[in-house]
Amino acid sequence: MILNFKMWLKNSDSSLAKSLFKIAKTIRNPQMFVIPGLHFAIYKLHNFLITVVSELMRIFYFTPLFKSQIKGSKQGLFLYSGMPQLLGNIEISCGNNNRISGISTFCARGSDGMTPKLIIGNNVDIGWQNAFSVGRLIVLEDDVRLAGRVFLAGFPGHPIDCDKRAAGLPDDESQVGDIVIKQGAWIGTGVTILAGVTIGRGAIIGAGSVVTKDVPAMTIAAGNPAKVVKNIEG
Repeated sequence: MILNFKMWLKNSDSSLAKSLFKIAKTIRNPQMFVIPGLHFAIYKLHNFLITVVSELMRIFYFTPLFKSQIKGSKQGLFLYSGMPQLLGNIEISCGNNNRISGISTFCARGSDGMTPKLIIGNNVDIGWQNAFSVGRLIVLEDDVRLAGRVFLAGFPGHPIDCDKRAAGLPDDESQVGDIVIKQGAWIGTGVTILAGVTIGRGAIIGAGSVVTKDVPAMTIAAGNPAKVVKNIEG
């Protein structure tokens, strides 16, 4: 009955239904008027408190929890926006002075009792919504920069054969590969790097690219599949 009444209010051409529908929308979405000065001050206080709580959580909660799960010197580690999600039996080694978004996922492939390894050098940026699927090995050398929504696909998670997929079998060994990003490389927003790829020193990968083959040092690559579009002067 209530549903029928709501449909009548929304769809009827009668003036009564239209009037009642307008009143219902007003009641459902009341508006508070803005008090100049007061709401501005409350907004500033709100942001201040959020920042203080966020920093305290970062320093005393998220960072030590994450450090307890990784190896390496890991000095000067700066986490922001929480703590990365760790899935599977993954071994992470982290150097010094790295910045890692807490809205990131590090996932390990489980097979043959082998522990997949993620090695992060020094002065590395891992941006917002990055996702690493570590098949055997992923290496980020010193000074690497990863923008937001980068996906390093060291394994696909499903076999190529449709019958094997339907049976819930794991991916084939031939689909798994290492990913190495050399010193100083910059990976743009939304880039996907597939298994078996090495990004050369100082290379730049354009936003939205899908990298299926090695990219030489000191070049710019872009597209799907990514191709070298420019050499960078050394």
